[in-house]
Amino acid sequence: MSTTQKVSNPAPLGLMGFGMTTVLLNLHNSGIMQLSMVIVAMGITLGGLAQIIAGIMEFKEKNTFGATAFTAYGFFWLSLVIIWIFNKQGFEVDKVSMGFYLLLWALFTLVMFIGTLKHNRTSQIVFGSLMVLFLGLSLGDFTNVKVITIISGFIGIFCGLAAMYNAGAQIINQEFNKTVLPL
Repeated sequence: MSTTQKVSNPAPLGLMGFGMTTVLLNLHNSGIMQLSMVIVAMGITLGGLAQIIAGIMEFKEKNTFGATAFTAYGFFWLSLVIIWIFNKQGFEVDKVSMGFYLLLWALFTLVMFIGTLKHNRTSQIVFGSLMVLFLGLSLGDFTNVKVITIISGFIGIFCGLAAMYNAGAQIINQEFNKTVLPL
């Protein structure tokens, strides 16, 4: 007799954690608000821990894409917060190092974007805009041209809102057992 335990879909948690944190950080990148403890706290909890939890749940579901995406981006948020904290403690973080850090995340996101070509259109939009965001932020750091970072911030706001929509649509569609919000 097989007893399989049904596990909830972890993707909405991961997507909402990613989306809300991405919007908040990119309100800063676009120049709308200052970098503050609000962004740091969101980066640790919803951006970091919630996504890592979702990623671990995706491993249990044998979903390699979801497990890799949520776990990796969860650790992205934690590493970014560590960079900010140590920078405040006197460990200098230069623009070139940050440029390469963000460029590596852009390359990782390119791989993940290619993976979304088998997924829904909204996921493609999220990962495609995220790749452009990382490239733009990287270029902004390499060139030290503030307007590139500001434009990238607005791309990040769009990306985060798309992830929040994706999460919300999955929740609502599952609750109503039909497609209410298209993906």
